[in-house]
Amino acid sequence: MRFLGRSFLAVALAALAGTASAKQTVKIGAALSMTGPAAAYGANQKNGILAAVEEINKSGLLKDIVLEAVIEDDASTKEQGIAVFQKLINRDRVAAIIGPTLSNTAFATDPIAQGAKVPVVAVSNTAPKGITDIGDYIWRVSLTEGQVIPGALKSLEAKLGFKKAAVLYGNDDAFTKAGYDVMKQALADLKIQVTGEQTFAKPDRDYSSQLTTLLAQKPDVLVVSALIENASGIVEQARRLGWKGPIFGGNGFNNPALMKNAGPAAEGVYVGTAWNRASTDEANVKYLALMKARGIDPDQFATQAYVGVQVIAEAIKLSGKGGRDDVKAGFAKVKGLPTPLGKFSFLPNRDGDHPPAIQVVKDGKFQIMQ
Repeated sequence: MRFLGRSFLAVALAALAGTASAKQTVKIGAALSMTGPAAAYGANQKNGILAAVEEINKSGLLKDIVLEAVIEDDASTKEQGIAVFQKLINRDRVAAIIGPTLSNTAFATDPIAQGAKVPVVAVSNTAPKGITDIGDYIWRVSLTEGQVIPGALKSLEAKLGFKKAAVLYGNDDAFTKAGYDVMKQALADLKIQVTGEQTFAKPDRDYSSQLTTLLAQKPDVLVVSALIENASGIVEQARRLGWKGPIFGGNGFNNPALMKNAGPAAEGVYVGTAWNRASTDEANVKYLALMKARGIDPDQFATQAYVGVQVIAEAIKLSGKGGRDDVKAGFAKVKGLPTPLGKFSFLPNRDGDHPPAIQVVKDGKFQIMQ
């Protein structure tokens, strides 16, 4: 009897071990700007990815598949981004890649993934043209500037009634240049007079000359396309020069660092956004509770990264497997997925589709404009 008992126990333990070993680990790579000019975005994106991976694994959504995040620093540069993509593709053998943080970097890295047939999910690349055109393995969760800015400017014009605008933009970055192009067209469509335009570069920290020239032309609104480090300085210096009017920013403004760095000067800054934080949709309420429990106050970039993982998980669920081509095939089936961004689907051109909003800095926080 003792022998039989031991044999039974051994068989049972072996069966349990077999069940445990049946779990398949699917790696999701992430190329994020943890350092460099876009570091403020990358840190929040990492928070969103880790929260989503843990939540999905706990939920058992994928049954015998467990997700693992492999996160690397793209340093906000094309060169580092390329090295990271090559590592994730060839060494880590990831099933899909989230990132990179900047559109500038994406134009250099995404062709590598396309050539290797590795799906990419862009969660913060908002350049209206060129990203998904790279190829059929490139998909995008983040709304383009073209999907957000025109409607946001139209809503703001209806609220404030401005007739003249001054424009300032970074001319050495694909993202900020693309944002400017959309802003210029949107202002023209609204028949808003552009009183003047000025440019700057990412390394710049003094914008007083450009701002003095623009403000002397007496615009009703200052429209800016900039990454967060530049955006904070522009806002603070504009207020210091006496500008008390509205400032409208592109997607680069969507980071708490704006309020942290610019302080009270950020009050009254308006930003088009892909995430309605105040949404009472069940998916958003649960997401906010989850992030609060993790001690995180999420921004749009954390939320889009979280949804990027959700979309990959949904693709794996729909295809039934976690291979690279399985993920790609699953993306095409994602329709009306409940996410913190709203009901999410991919458009035929592989861009994301969900409702945008407009927010304003009030009492030191982003609040949805009423």
